Amino acid sequence: MMPGSSRNSVFERMKRMEKVRIGVIGGSGVYDMAQLTDVREVRLDTPFGAPSDAYVVGQIGGQPVAFLPRHGRGHRISPTQLNSQANIYGFKMLGVEYLISISACGSLQPQYKPGDIVVPDQLFDRTRLRPLSFFDDPSAGTGGLVVHVSVADPFCAYLSGLCADAVAATGHTVHRGGTFVTIEGPRFSTKAESQVFKQSGFAIVGMTAAPEAFLAREAGISYATMAHVTDYDVWHETEAAVTVEMVVRQLLENAEIAKASVVNAVLALRDAPPSPYDDALKDAIITQRGMIPPAVAARLDLLIGKHLC
Repeated sequence: MMPGSSRNSVFERMKRMEKVRIGVIGGSGVYDMAQLTDVREVRLDTPFGAPSDAYVVGQIGGQPVAFLPRHGRGHRISPTQLNSQANIYGFKMLGVEYLISISACGSLQPQYKPGDIVVPDQLFDRTRLRPLSFFDDPSAGTGGLVVHVSVADPFCAYLSGLCADAVAATGHTVHRGGTFVTIEGPRFSTKAESQVFKQSGFAIVGMTAAPEAFLAREAGISYATMAHVTDYDVWHETEAAVTVEMVVRQLLENAEIAKASVVNAVLALRDAPPSPYDDALKDAIITQRGMIPPAVAARLDLLIGKHLC
């Protein structure tokens, strides 16, 4: 965690930087964005530690964009070990209001074919070992503040629609809506688990959408996912069970489509209003104001400061 002086210097530096309203977090197979111009690397420290890698900040069509490889360049961090708190907090430090997630996923229904892209509208969390909130982590010095944020609709409908249109503009197959079930990983599902997910009507399965979507909501950031179908998980009786080789092969085929879709989405966000979730915490803080530990209020001022006035 940052000493006070270091933290203050970081925020002073961020104030002097141009605000970056759009963020992209790249999943398996997407570790860079060649479409970015005038790039620079920004390394941040947060109250939750260091993000997965340096943020690559540049321009797409004249719009500032921040890119972060979710698993680090070279894919060094497993899903359970991701510091999603730091990743999302870092985007907030940069000023991001709209965050596009690129993610690999397995299909749980026959209509979602390998190579297709799904923009989900619902999320089912089956993780067990991850911090799910900025406000429930005593190890990060954020205990003593209770926040109950609404995530009834965990993905931003505005950004999701825009992302689906961006994929469609490439001529690629895109599915609008569906439930994304997030498993702990790093292992793939058993056949029994996969069949239960399929019978429950879930559309796709992956390992990283939770807690990213929840943390983005707490940070007031609009979040949407372009999920790239790589396989049929292990439920399909006539298709081979998912393997790393299968996932990587399909991701490489889809990588340029993903990046082209992101460019389309960024251009469409040129005149976007402020994030619809900018005030997500307005009525979510339940702890009495006078009982919030001053050190916690100071540490999380970026998220809650305007709601404590």
